[in-house]
Amino acid sequence: MKTKVYTFFQYVLPHRLLSKIVNWLMRVENKTIKNFIIRKISKSYKINMEEAESSDANDYKHFNAFFTRKLKSSVRPIDKNRQHIISPVDGAISQCGKIKSGRIFQAKNYDFSVEELLACDKTTGERFKNGEFATIYLSPKDYHRMHAPMDCKVSKTIHVPGRLFSVAKWTAENIPRLFARNERLVCYLETEIGQVAYVLVGAIMVSSMETVFNGLVTPPYAKKITEIELNDNVNLKKGDEVGQFNMGSTVILLFPENTVKLDSELIENSVVKLGEKIATILK
Repeated sequence: MKTKVYTFFQYVLPHRLLSKIVNWLMRVENKTIKNFIIRKISKSYKINMEEAESSDANDYKHFNAFFTRKLKSSVRPIDKNRQHIISPVDGAISQCGKIKSGRIFQAKNYDFSVEELLACDKTTGERFKNGEFATIYLSPKDYHRMHAPMDCKVSKTIHVPGRLFSVAKWTAENIPRLFARNERLVCYLETEIGQVAYVLVGAIMVSSMETVFNGLVTPPYAKKITEIELNDNVNLKKGDEVGQFNMGSTVILLFPENTVKLDSELIENSVVKLGEKIATILK
């Protein structure tokens, strides 16, 4: 019953209004307020501040600066093996595995199509029809910058407006097509194995996303699907920064068929860290 009530409120809450309020609160610069929030959140979620470039709350202009803090370069070593694809973020595996006839498993009895997630045409969807996918959830305790999973060129980014449902496990288990309904940024990466889709999914209280090549994407919130113009030379090495979530959310990777083998250790709820191998290139 409790889950049904929570799910009901996910549908009726004013998602964007709440996200705008949180977006403002995260940027309050009053030292007393922002330091209190930083210390409270750090303690509540057991954030390891020793990994951050600075462990001093006073060094952060506001809470969002803390939330998107940089880490010491030594704490997330990048697997340099050319055959290995790395986790682009810190987080936990929500789901991963085979894309079956163009359908991506979400949770329980729910799935969604590649075309729905990418807001793409059938031709683009066919590239991933029987490929592999990995959905990685970022909780409030995690590092919130995103990085390149392999050497690539960003060829296109598509901003897809949508809802801002929570992306926690219980909502994934109770809201159909969750990730294909939420606001998201679809990035297409040109790589040695072909085109890889790198999807940044927004969520309630978590709808602000930015990239190193586009700057701030949301807010403001769009009303229609929009391709964002790119510089011709957005080339990234494995481990290079892609962007950040201003608050946490979810990253989904899609790989073409017969190009990668996901690590067998990747199972639901398994923890991954930036730079760790999550898959091996087959060719």
